[in-house]
Amino acid sequence: MRGLAKTSRTHGAMEIVDRDRPEPGPGEALIEVDYAGLCGSDAGIYEFESAFERMDLPTVIGHEYTGRIVETGEGVTKFSVGDRVVERPIRGCGDCYQCEIGEENVCQNAVITGVDHDGAYEGYIAVPETALHPVPDSVEPKHAALVEPTSIGARAVIQNSRVGPGDRVMVAGPGPIGQLTAQIARAQGGEVVVAGVGQDAEYRLPLAEDLGFETINVEADDLEVRRDALTDGVGYDVVFDTTGHPSGLTMAVDEVRKGGQIVLVGQTGETTMPYSPLVRAEIDLQCSYASMYEDFERSLRLIDSGDVDHATFLDERFSLLEADEAFETFLAGGTCKPLFDVSVLRE
Repeated sequence: MRGLAKTSRTHGAMEIVDRDRPEPGPGEALIEVDYAGLCGSDAGIYEFESAFERMDLPTVIGHEYTGRIVETGEGVTKFSVGDRVVERPIRGCGDCYQCEIGEENVCQNAVITGVDHDGAYEGYIAVPETALHPVPDSVEPKHAALVEPTSIGARAVIQNSRVGPGDRVMVAGPGPIGQLTAQIARAQGGEVVVAGVGQDAEYRLPLAEDLGFETINVEADDLEVRRDALTDGVGYDVVFDTTGHPSGLTMAVDEVRKGGQIVLVGQTGETTMPYSPLVRAEIDLQCSYASMYEDFERSLRLIDSGDVDHATFLDERFSLLEADEAFETFLAGGTCKPLFDVSVLRE
């Protein structure tokens, strides 16, 4: 079979490589991959940011995907051949303190699919059954492929924020996690505005508008005027920073009301700012990372109910056989959630 792999520690360097079809070991299931998404982490690997120096190249990437079980290894009891599944791609060790107390998403020894071992941009992948999540028949395969990024938004909003009916919410960053976070915050009753930069004006901010959100271009609009108009001069009750940029937190501090909450979802690297104003305003600063079983379960229900609109959100213009176009377009802000048909790698 074939797979799309990161092959060297430079920008780009994505190549189609040959791989043997894996055999499921004890406790594993073999998944025939149907669809896989492209996310910010995949783009980070494409650019080869420092966070991915640990990768042992060449590595087939991709961790947002769905498929069907075609074979099971010895001892598999929860799944059968033919079952539709998605993977929870951060695999906890099961033994560290965090895993023991049910915080597998921050496991001290976690390994990540598509980073620490071959991922889903290939025809088949063998996965421990403990990392698999069943997909109901009512959820379309193309939408199931996006359960993992949806679960990140679900955790940020439902588990880690205090968004409730009538709350005024800003989501900074109209990338894939931002668009999903905005939809889930709205489903929780929030009045949501999505903010982006000039690069987002062509595709991502219009996408947010198609999804029914008011938008702000922080490079073209007067943030203070817009904030006063949208919040009666008070400021936003909750601001989600999904930008992945150092400016995201500093902007969030300016936009949130006194006594409000900032939820950090994007990984921004380093930033410098005065922290005394946060203390004096008693700002609640909350971090949210990855997701867990309950977040996947909630995401499937949100998709099934229509509260999360994947049909408008996903972009099927690109192919894994010419993947550079998808990655470069994503990095330029010209797409938000590319979705690949992985079956082309089995042809």
